Amino acid sequence: MAGAQPDNANRHGLGRTIGFGVTGPRKPVLGTEFSGVVETVGANVTAYHPGDAVIGFPGAAFGAHAEYITMSAAGKLVRKPENISFAQATAIPFGASTAYDFLVNKGQLRAGERVLVNGASGSTGSAAVQIAKHLGAHVTGVCSGKNADMVRAIGADRVIDYQTQDFTDQDATYDVVVDTVGSAPWSRTQHALRPGGRMLLIAGSTSDMIFGGLKARLRGKRLIGGVATESREILQAVVDLTAAGAFHPVIDRCFAADQMIAAHAHVDTGHKKGNVVVAFSALENAEQLAS
Repeated sequence: MAGAQPDNANRHGLGRTIGFGVTGPRKPVLGTEFSGVVETVGANVTAYHPGDAVIGFPGAAFGAHAEYITMSAAGKLVRKPENISFAQATAIPFGASTAYDFLVNKGQLRAGERVLVNGASGSTGSAAVQIAKHLGAHVTGVCSGKNADMVRAIGADRVIDYQTQDFTDQDATYDVVVDTVGSAPWSRTQHALRPGGRMLLIAGSTSDMIFGGLKARLRGKRLIGGVATESREILQAVVDLTAAGAFHPVIDRCFAADQMIAAHAHVDTGHKKGNVVVAFSALENAEQLAS
């Protein structure tokens, strides 16, 4: 299955750089998510037809930084709802799937719980704020002051500016702390967790990943880390939330395909809001994709 699509540029850091090639790329075409239109299908494919609008999540298999990509019809591929744009569709899979898996499956968030999201203005963080709010939680978002209004607009009940305040030094405690950026080590964050609380370590140190779970259990708390589960079921769940208006992907900027280097440079500043979209489609330019 192949289609022309926009793609989402995400930050991957040193760990993934080492894992996927230091002196040269093991995966010559990067890109973890896309949306687009089906160009052609295999002889035995009945679920999709040429012209269908779809959303795909190749994830660690990469390949989405291209005008065409081949995907298994049984893989992480779903139909794009008619009421969202291709840019919005492209901004769903990575951040929203990660947030959904950690909050719903791993963290088992319940209505009425108090949640803090560290890195609330990023791709995963902005999704976590909205999904937690949809699930009935009271949400505190940690971000820079310039992004505070945006984080409130997507559902945060309270916003902490990390440039002027440290949430670990405050009296407030939480049932769940979600760290999406790796700046809240267990040694500091444990005091912000209530008894029985869960720390969801989407990003963090190797030490916390390995030893944090034991340290947390000794204090009657839980530290949950590891890699997010990538599945068609999770992708469909977050796409359904988007179609229903419960989740709105945050898009910082859209770039044309020939601006790929600039797109990644913008992401690597570490100060983007939500997602950065790269447009490969000949049908829509970057400005149209943002609408």
